[in-house]
Amino acid sequence: MTAPLREPDGRRTRSRGAPAAALALLLALAVLLTGCGGGPGGGADTAKSGGKDGSPAAARQAADRVEPLSGPAPAPALPATVRSADGHEVTVRKVDRIVPLTGSLSELVYSLGLGDKVVARDITTTFAQAQRLPVVTRAHDVSAENVLALKPDVVLADTTTGPAEAIDQIRDAGIPLVVLKPAKHLSDVGRRIDAVAAALGVQRAGARLKERTGQRLAAVEKKIPHRGDRPRVAFLYLRGSASVYLLGGAGSGADSLIEAAGGVDAGKESGLTKDFTPITSEALAKAAPDVLLVMSKGLDSVGGVDGLLKIPGVAETPAGMDRRVAAVDDGVLLNFGPRTDQVLASLVEQLHARGK
Repeated sequence: MTAPLREPDGRRTRSRGAPAAALALLLALAVLLTGCGGGPGGGADTAKSGGKDGSPAAARQAADRVEPLSGPAPAPALPATVRSADGHEVTVRKVDRIVPLTGSLSELVYSLGLGDKVVARDITTTFAQAQRLPVVTRAHDVSAENVLALKPDVVLADTTTGPAEAIDQIRDAGIPLVVLKPAKHLSDVGRRIDAVAAALGVQRAGARLKERTGQRLAAVEKKIPHRGDRPRVAFLYLRGSASVYLLGGAGSGADSLIEAAGGVDAGKESGLTKDFTPITSEALAKAAPDVLLVMSKGLDSVGGVDGLLKIPGVAETPAGMDRRVAAVDDGVLLNFGPRTDQVLASLVEQLHARGK
């Protein structure tokens, strides 16, 4: 039986044949070596700004802290019964000890005002308030033993969380385990907030958080330039220590952000129907990006912009020739949650900045 494989954000997927399996195995190695946590900023040639809210610096700061709702912590209305995305009906009776198994889910719990009830974190949880919590994953694999040892009242996971055996072990131990669909589009933000709030019995707080997040996203959207040609943006997933270099296409998650920020996803526009494909000179030439979008940690892993330009085909693109690189912290770029407005604002500023 073929084991589940990893996608660029550490998610699992089913086997898709030998070529895809080889790619995913490379990707798994990259994730094991580097993780997907946040890191320092990109480098001197990353798109510049004045450091105000929405700048690359603001996006990195956003990765460091989560902003809970103002006022007292919400009082959960329990028991709460919800339908898990994997088909199970789950009843949550207590939320004094919460274990979210992805960084994006941790961000939602903290933003709802229940951070003091979180007792563990996944390796992708990078913000400051959670740094002292024990990690219950090995690389990106959940350790059922580590989770159960903490005696959680509820565990939150994505459909991509694995291995399946660990998920089954947690559920078989009688722990309420709520699985949610992952977010890959801006339109998923509200759905995810609603789902987490319902599972934890804090729907009123969820409505407040969804309203706050929606207002902030709408404020950013008003500032998006709608004149002239839209920049072609290629999302590159980089893990230099494992020699993994991937070009994002349709469904990467970055395509939704690029388009929302007033750009064109160059990989998707060039005909890439898969979420990620290995970078080749031919693929980059066809994509012809004006801007390269990367995660900060990934950019660091290849030696900054100078190292990025050494990857075959990158220097020959319009973006490479102009050294136009937009970098956003790994810990927030694809979370699609309460801090996505800051990610979007940073992208708007970086994508529409004049190249050097």
